[in-house]
Amino acid sequence: MATGSAIGGGLGMAACQTEHHAGDAERCKRLLAGVGSCAQVRACRPRPGSRRLTRLRPVRRVPWDVAFLDNRSLHDNFLDVIVRKESYDARAMENFEAEVRAYLQQVLGLRIQDATPWAGADELPYFLRDAFRFSEMVLLGQGVVLAFAPSAQRPPLSEIRRWMDKVRAVSGKPVIYGTDALASYERKRLIEHRVPFVVPGNQLYLPDLGLDLREYFRQRAPAAEEALSPSAQAVLISVLLRQPWQAEWQASAIGSALGYTAMTMSRVVRELAKTGLAKPYAVGRSRWLRMDSHPRQIWERAAPLMRTPVKRTVWVPGSANAVGQLRLAGLSALSRHTLVAEPTTVVYAAGPAEWKAASKVGMQVLPEPTPAAHEWQLWAYSPALGPERATVDPLSLILSLQDSTDDRVRMALDELKEQLPW
Repeated sequence: MATGSAIGGGLGMAACQTEHHAGDAERCKRLLAGVGSCAQVRACRPRPGSRRLTRLRPVRRVPWDVAFLDNRSLHDNFLDVIVRKESYDARAMENFEAEVRAYLQQVLGLRIQDATPWAGADELPYFLRDAFRFSEMVLLGQGVVLAFAPSAQRPPLSEIRRWMDKVRAVSGKPVIYGTDALASYERKRLIEHRVPFVVPGNQLYLPDLGLDLREYFRQRAPAAEEALSPSAQAVLISVLLRQPWQAEWQASAIGSALGYTAMTMSRVVRELAKTGLAKPYAVGRSRWLRMDSHPRQIWERAAPLMRTPVKRTVWVPGSANAVGQLRLAGLSALSRHTLVAEPTTVVYAAGPAEWKAASKVGMQVLPEPTPAAHEWQLWAYSPALGPERATVDPLSLILSLQDSTDDRVRMALDELKEQLPW
């Protein structure tokens, strides 16, 4: 008997030869390839009493042990797999459509009608119908086609633009690529190629309709006039993590340790005073600041005014570490402090100084990750704020991961918060 993988390969290249299918081999080939509808699958089942042949006729050349299989139980079992696949895909598409509709209504403040199956899908090549599930809807008065592919079976990134162009040529409408998750480098590539896409609850890019609302909900950054600047955020984090805790501190001393100029520290003092996080006072000609609350209370008050330190992410060859000892960041750092598993790709943080040094020595930036690549997070301020030399400081780490929807990450962040030194 052939192995399971061999059986799957053989069936994909064979046409059913039961008696009731005489003259309809093409439809059977489509069903056996997994592209028929549920109604077609039911119609494909043999009539009671019809004679079953004991072999499958290969459409293309296949191994002899696959081409001559007992069809008595295999035929029904395979059709049952098709029914299950069609049912699963239909549920996934229905859930995706509902999520897209709710997301668009929340973002745009408009009432969006339910999506409907796209009738033009039958005109597409088989491989496109197998890779995506299609529906259509009206958005801002414009008809659009949704092409949904779950993240677990996403098509190659290099092919998406070409495939979406094929769908658009058939539909004559804007085509929106939809999936349930996108890495930042994938999002960047899609935007570079102006491929419309949507990730419900997270990212939206519709250049044909003038919309670019990427990471609308996950970022949720405070208004620019309210948020702390990167330098003020770095100073505050550095002060909060100092051991032993000192409620009063000299601005110039902290600024010197972080490499900030006197002008920058003057702005930092004004920001912290304006937000009520610290009160400035003078000691001779020196500027000092006083914090009247416990460090944990200050952190809780300041957190809504803080943003992720990560400006963008790049991938570099795994051997590239010519700029000195970088600190672990992201999930790599979180795994050092909690029970969360290490990521498959090592994540480092590079501040402005480290990235400038790397650029000077001609650091190679990869267009997309490879198995041996490292992920570098380019930070808005120095990652070296805390006493731990192997990883970034815990407060910046929390800020960089606070928008994660992964339950394991959120639990690990709760665990990390319990380790804060207050």
